[in-house]
Amino acid sequence: MRLAGRTAIVTGGASGFGEGIVRKFADEDASVVVMDRDGSRAEAVAASIGGSAAWIKADVTEASGFAGAVDLALSRFGGLHILINNAGVGHTPTPLEDVDAETFDRVMAVNTRSIYLGARAVVPLFKRQKGGAILNIASTGGVSPRPNLTWYNASKGWAITATQGMAVELAPFGIRVNAINPVAGETPLLKTFMGEDTPEVRAKFLSTIPLGRFSTPEDMGSAAAFLCSDEASMITGVALNVDGGRCI
Repeated sequence: MRLAGRTAIVTGGASGFGEGIVRKFADEDASVVVMDRDGSRAEAVAASIGGSAAWIKADVTEASGFAGAVDLALSRFGGLHILINNAGVGHTPTPLEDVDAETFDRVMAVNTRSIYLGARAVVPLFKRQKGGAILNIASTGGVSPRPNLTWYNASKGWAITATQGMAVELAPFGIRVNAINPVAGETPLLKTFMGEDTPEVRAKFLSTIPLGRFSTPEDMGSAAAFLCSDEASMITGVALNVDGGRCI
């Protein structure tokens, strides 16, 4: 019950790593707002958890989406203490000069603009209450880039730098900001990163992970719960590799 009495917003909370974080936070006695563009899936995840979860269909690239999620957290649960910027998109392995502008803009909007919009929505509240935690889901790609994923890697490197800058600026207000860097995991994005899902491609990916397996939503949920709990009260500005050793 490390998160008892806390309320969190989890973007992209209806599937993949986001759903793993939502379920772990609920297990740790937090109240959770599942924010996702897939409203039906968000509703199903919240319903499966029960009264400690609410849902909202929202786009993380729009300020109105975050405003609605904050309003829902305050009206339903009476407060807000944690923001998890989990929503993200990638692009299939492509030479950097062949990625079209529309794909580039979408990657940057979802992976970087969303962090900016989330901060604008919650930081004033967190400053007033003199505390809060923000967790950005970055990637091992932001630390040890894979070829042909350059613009995705760049967006996650941005997320790591933003985390560090936010941590320094917000520390005097009692607000902690951290990130986690997942390695490729069993989520809907896995096929995107691999280009195709075949035993041969999976074997190639797994050969780069010393622990010999993909990450799971449960792995991310456990890391997120720790970093957002009082057990991590002296940790801010960290980008924690949850990667089975890939970045060693």
